[in-house]
Amino acid sequence: MLPEPYRLHHRADFSRTVRRGQRIGRRDLVVHALVHGYDDLADHDAALAPVPSSGLVRVGGPRFGLIVSKAVGNAVVRHRVARRLRHMCARVADELPEGTDVVIRALPGAATADSEELLRQLRGGLRKLGLLTAPRAGASR
Repeated sequence: MLPEPYRLHHRADFSRTVRRGQRIGRRDLVVHALVHGYDDLADHDAALAPVPSSGLVRVGGPRFGLIVSKAVGNAVVRHRVARRLRHMCARVADELPEGTDVVIRALPGAATADSEELLRQLRGGLRKLGLLTAPRAGASR
Protein backbone atom coordinates (compact mmCIF):
# COMPACT_ATOMS: atom_id res chain seq x y z
CA MET A 1 0.00 0.00 0.00
CA LEU A 2 1.13 3.53 -0.70
CA PRO A 3 1.43 5.61 2.51
CA GLU A 4 -0.56 8.83 2.78
CA PRO A 5 2.39 11.27 2.45
CA TYR A 6 3.16 9.71 -0.94
CA ARG A 7 -0.22 10.51 -2.54
CA LEU A 8 -1.43 13.45 -4.58
CA HIS A 9 -4.91 14.51 -3.52
CA HIS A 10 -5.69 17.95 -4.85
CA ARG A 11 -6.76 18.71 -8.38
CA ALA A 12 -4.31 21.62 -8.50
CA ASP A 13 -1.40 19.24 -7.83
CA PHE A 14 -2.55 16.90 -10.61
CA SER A 15 -2.99 19.82 -13.04
CA ARG A 16 0.37 21.36 -12.17
CA THR A 17 2.16 18.06 -12.71
CA VAL A 18 0.42 17.30 -16.00
CA ARG A 19 0.75 20.81 -17.43
CA ARG A 20 4.18 21.91 -16.19
CA GLY A 21 5.96 18.59 -15.87
CA GLN A 22 7.61 16.32 -18.37
CA ARG A 23 5.69 13.53 -20.07
CA ILE A 24 6.68 10.20 -21.52
CA GLY A 25 4.31 7.76 -23.16
CA ARG A 26 4.58 4.02 -22.97
CA ARG A 27 2.38 1.30 -24.46
CA ASP A 28 0.05 1.01 -21.44
CA LEU A 29 0.96 4.11 -19.37
CA VAL A 30 1.65 7.80 -19.71
CA VAL A 31 3.98 9.10 -16.99
CA HIS A 32 3.97 12.81 -16.06
CA ALA A 33 6.64 14.04 -13.62
CA LEU A 34 7.43 17.40 -12.06
CA VAL A 35 10.41 17.97 -9.78
CA HIS A 36 9.75 20.80 -7.33
CA GLY A 37 12.41 23.19 -6.15
CA TYR A 38 12.69 26.65 -4.71
CA ASP A 39 12.09 28.06 -8.21
CA ASP A 40 8.42 27.03 -7.92
CA LEU A 41 8.00 29.32 -4.93
CA ALA A 42 9.56 32.24 -6.78
CA ASP A 43 6.76 32.04 -9.38
CA HIS A 44 4.29 33.35 -6.82
CA ASP A 45 4.05 37.04 -5.99
CA ALA A 46 3.20 37.36 -2.30
CA ALA A 47 1.32 40.62 -2.86
CA LEU A 48 -0.93 39.21 -5.59
CA ALA A 49 -1.60 35.67 -4.44
CA PRO A 50 -0.63 33.79 -1.30
CA VAL A 51 1.61 30.81 -1.74
CA PRO A 52 -0.42 27.65 -1.11
CA SER A 53 0.63 25.71 1.96
CA SER A 54 1.20 22.59 -0.16
CA GLY A 55 3.99 24.50 -1.94
CA LEU A 56 5.79 25.34 1.28
CA VAL A 57 5.68 22.16 3.30
CA ARG A 58 6.43 18.76 1.81
CA VAL A 59 6.37 15.78 4.09
CA GLY A 60 7.83 12.49 2.96
CA GLY A 61 9.24 11.58 -0.39
CA PRO A 62 7.82 11.79 -3.87
CA ARG A 63 4.05 11.97 -4.35
CA PHE A 64 2.05 9.90 -6.83
CA GLY A 65 -1.32 10.40 -8.46
CA LEU A 66 -3.24 7.99 -10.67
CA ILE A 67 -5.65 8.60 -13.52
CA VAL A 68 -7.60 5.50 -14.52
CA SER A 69 -10.47 6.47 -16.82
CA LYS A 70 -13.51 4.50 -17.95
CA ALA A 71 -11.67 3.71 -21.17
CA VAL A 72 -9.63 1.20 -19.14
CA GLY A 73 -12.69 -0.84 -18.20
CA ASN A 74 -15.55 -1.12 -15.77
CA ALA A 75 -15.24 -0.19 -12.09
CA VAL A 76 -13.84 -3.57 -11.05
CA VAL A 77 -11.14 -3.45 -13.71
CA ARG A 78 -10.27 0.20 -12.98
CA HIS A 79 -9.88 -0.47 -9.26
CA ARG A 80 -7.72 -3.51 -9.95
CA VAL A 81 -5.47 -1.45 -12.25
CA ALA A 82 -5.28 1.35 -9.65
CA ARG A 83 -4.31 -1.11 -6.88
CA ARG A 84 -1.57 -2.58 -9.06
CA LEU A 85 -0.25 0.87 -9.95
CA ARG A 86 -0.24 1.99 -6.30
CA HIS A 87 1.78 -1.10 -5.42
CA MET A 88 4.28 -0.25 -8.17
CA CYS A 89 4.54 3.35 -6.97
CA ALA A 90 5.44 2.08 -3.50
CA ARG A 91 8.20 -0.02 -5.04
CA VAL A 92 9.82 2.89 -6.91
CA ALA A 93 9.23 5.62 -4.29
CA ASP A 94 12.62 5.12 -2.62
CA GLU A 95 14.41 5.51 -5.95
CA LEU A 96 12.96 8.93 -6.79
CA PRO A 97 14.22 12.28 -5.53
CA GLU A 98 12.22 14.00 -2.82
CA GLY A 99 10.04 16.81 -4.08
CA THR A 100 8.91 14.91 -7.16
CA ASP A 101 5.26 14.66 -8.18
CA VAL A 102 4.37 11.81 -10.56
CA VAL A 103 1.02 11.32 -12.26
CA ILE A 104 0.42 8.02 -14.02
CA ARG A 105 -2.35 7.83 -16.61
CA ALA A 106 -3.39 4.26 -17.35
CA LEU A 107 -4.22 3.50 -20.97
CA PRO A 108 -6.73 0.80 -21.96
CA GLY A 109 -3.98 -1.81 -22.41
CA ALA A 110 -3.13 -1.56 -18.70
CA ALA A 111 -6.17 -3.68 -17.89
CA THR A 112 -4.70 -6.75 -19.57
CA ALA A 113 -0.98 -6.07 -19.10
CA ASP A 114 1.07 -8.14 -16.69
CA SER A 115 2.13 -6.40 -13.46
CA GLU A 116 5.81 -6.92 -14.19
CA GLU A 117 5.34 -5.39 -17.64
CA LEU A 118 3.61 -2.34 -16.13
CA LEU A 119 6.42 -1.97 -13.61
CA ARG A 120 8.97 -2.23 -16.41
CA GLN A 121 7.12 0.48 -18.36
CA LEU A 122 6.91 2.72 -15.27
CA ARG A 123 10.61 2.34 -14.47
CA GLY A 124 11.53 2.86 -18.12
CA GLY A 125 9.47 6.03 -18.31
CA LEU A 126 10.94 7.45 -15.10
CA ARG A 127 14.44 6.54 -16.27
CA LYS A 128 13.84 8.24 -19.62
CA LEU A 129 12.69 11.37 -17.77
CA GLY A 130 15.99 11.32 -15.86
CA LEU A 131 14.48 10.50 -12.48
CA LEU A 132 15.82 6.95 -12.19
CA THR A 133 19.42 6.38 -13.12
CA ALA A 134 19.52 2.59 -13.21
CA PRO A 135 17.22 -0.32 -12.43
CA ARG A 136 17.17 -1.42 -8.81
CA ALA A 137 19.30 -4.44 -7.90
CA GLY A 138 16.43 -6.95 -7.53
CA ALA A 139 14.20 -5.65 -10.31
CA SER A 140 13.48 -7.72 -13.38
CA ARG A 141 14.21 -6.18 -16.74
